[in-house]
Amino acid sequence: MGELGSTVLADGISILASSQAAEEEGGGGSNFLIPNGTFFVVLIIFLIVLGVITKWVVPPISKVLSEREAMLAKTAADSRKSAEQVAAAQADYDQAMAGARTEASSIRDEARTAGRQVIEEKRAEAGGEVAEIVREADSQLSEQRSSTKAQLDSSVDGLSATLASRILGVDVNSGGSR
Repeated sequence: MGELGSTVLADGISILASSQAAEEEGGGGSNFLIPNGTFFVVLIIFLIVLGVITKWVVPPISKVLSEREAMLAKTAADSRKSAEQVAAAQADYDQAMAGARTEASSIRDEARTAGRQVIEEKRAEAGGEVAEIVREADSQLSEQRSSTKAQLDSSVDGLSATLASRILGVDVNSGGSR
């Protein structure tokens, strides 16, 4: 930029000098359509400022902008990666929960089956105990009936003889028959 700037500056100064010389020779009439030396000096200063901005101001700003874009791209990539990890973790969680539900259901069904078996066993046990108790009660009643019948049979003979003796007024036990 140094050579170009000095060349442009030199050209601008020479143009300015020539335009001032032409003005001094020509007198007082200036045409507004023909640019005077001020325009060229301002143009040269503008080009120098533009060159300085291009060389020393734009590169750091471009660097900061590119770093920011890279950071945004990295953040977006990290966000996508995190979203994928969350989705994978959710899928694993759902799968584990489905397995746990299935296992819990099978355990519950096994417990119901075991409970039904225990209930059936206890019912059968209770039915057997009831049948045993009924048999024992029946045998006890049968024994009591037999003993009571024997007692009644032996007492009925004596009682009937006593009753017949009282009613008839004759001793029936003595064996007297008419």
